[in-house]
Amino acid sequence: MTDLLWTLVALQIAMGAFDTLFHHELTERLAWKPSQKSELRLHGVRNLIYAALFLLLGWAEPKGALAVAVLILLVVEVAITLTDFVEEDHTRRLPASERVTHTLLALNYGAILTLLVPLLVGWISAPTGLTGVSHGLWSLMMTAAAIGVAVFGLRDLAASNRSERLVQPDPAAMGRDLPGRRRVLVTGATGFIGRRLIAALTGAGHEVIALVRNPKAADLSAPITVVTDLRQIADDARIDAVINLAGEPISDSPWTLNKRRRILRSRLKMTRDVRRLIARLRVRPEVLVSGSAIGWYGLHQDQTLDETGPANPCFSHRLCHAWEQAALRTEALGVRVVTVRIGLVLGADGGMLSKLLTPFEFGVGGPMGSGRQWMSWIALDDCVRLILHAVAEPRVIGPVNAVAPNPVTNRDLSRALGRALNRPALLAAPAAPLRLAFGDFAEELLLGGQRVLPGQALATGFRFRHPEVEDALRAIVGARPRPATGAKGGKRLSCLTAGHAVAHVEGNISSRP
Repeated sequence: MTDLLWTLVALQIAMGAFDTLFHHELTERLAWKPSQKSELRLHGVRNLIYAALFLLLGWAEPKGALAVAVLILLVVEVAITLTDFVEEDHTRRLPASERVTHTLLALNYGAILTLLVPLLVGWISAPTGLTGVSHGLWSLMMTAAAIGVAVFGLRDLAASNRSERLVQPDPAAMGRDLPGRRRVLVTGATGFIGRRLIAALTGAGHEVIALVRNPKAADLSAPITVVTDLRQIADDARIDAVINLAGEPISDSPWTLNKRRRILRSRLKMTRDVRRLIARLRVRPEVLVSGSAIGWYGLHQDQTLDETGPANPCFSHRLCHAWEQAALRTEALGVRVVTVRIGLVLGADGGMLSKLLTPFEFGVGGPMGSGRQWMSWIALDDCVRLILHAVAEPRVIGPVNAVAPNPVTNRDLSRALGRALNRPALLAAPAAPLRLAFGDFAEELLLGGQRVLPGQALATGFRFRHPEVEDALRAIVGARPRPATGAKGGKRLSCLTAGHAVAHVEGNISSRP
């Protein structure tokens, strides 16, 4: 094999690694999409073929019938790739960068075949056997590539097999928790929580007006009414409830000064726009449910917090306080206002957990920093149900903690995720590099924490479907059901913990002026 052929193979490996890591894992996250079951199976089989070819051609020269077998494998690989192209077009919309990468891979692969096939044809006439050879660094490169594609191939096959267990429950059941037929305006409709919320509302027959910036990218269709500006809504429009979740993403980049300004301005502007809309509507909605976060409380150690808890100053508190105050001004218009202080939302499609799944699945996950910081979490569907509970229940007023009744430390969350994936969770991320890379973002969201309880939710009759983090994570990652033994004890603990939370908050709520 010539240096030109080896160079082309090295380029193919590099582009394939980029396509897998950037597109399949980071951008598209195919392993966690039930719709990509067939594509994952194709990727898995193709990667195992690559592994065999890389090892074989890296250390040997196949002769006779073995050269014929290699040619057959190459034909099979081409057939799988063509089938994969068709499958991708049917099941997902490829980003432009992935289409360009696929084109370059196809062109480069054609050049490789142009040089490799004549070589294999020449080896066919020799007696059948393997001639061991070493190509120095090229052979080592092929070995490393074979190990890499084999690992990803086996993982893709396993992910394909679990795809059916990743299917989320029918969202319509959540929407039916909201009685009657309501017309609901949702801002932040294309976000992690917003999409599931809209699916719940429309699935149950409610009407939805969705505010989006880019209708084409949003990919929302009837019966959803899409608007790009609240001024498009007429004064005589009937809106029963407004759910305001819009805002600049908070965890996609470090908190530079400009980033902080965008985070704050986006939330305040949208909330002011919502208030202006409500003010001009001839018939005003019954309730405004506006987003917030448990960052309102600032950083705490082991102190248990409910909605009456104190706040420590930090950027998260200043942001959430200003956001809530902007929403609460709507009360002057005769509208009930609820500010939902959302914790760490667990789901495979977004949020922090979606960024942890890949490293944990490959066995390189673990706690962040000391792991002693408290994580007040909530399953995505419980978060949606709690938002709808706030819409439906007139007793819910003011701040509501959208967290499960059993917060856990970061170390316990990591261990629970490792057990759900059947992987170790031992590789801790040191605090110093996180602080250096992300600054206050790491300090407040990753290394700091709050031990928050859902006081008002429980006191007004809300019941969580996932009160325990391990059960929630197992459902999210599609883990196989556990034996029934031991489950009762866990559920009993959840009820006891929730009962203490209810008693604690009822005393606080009754003491409010």
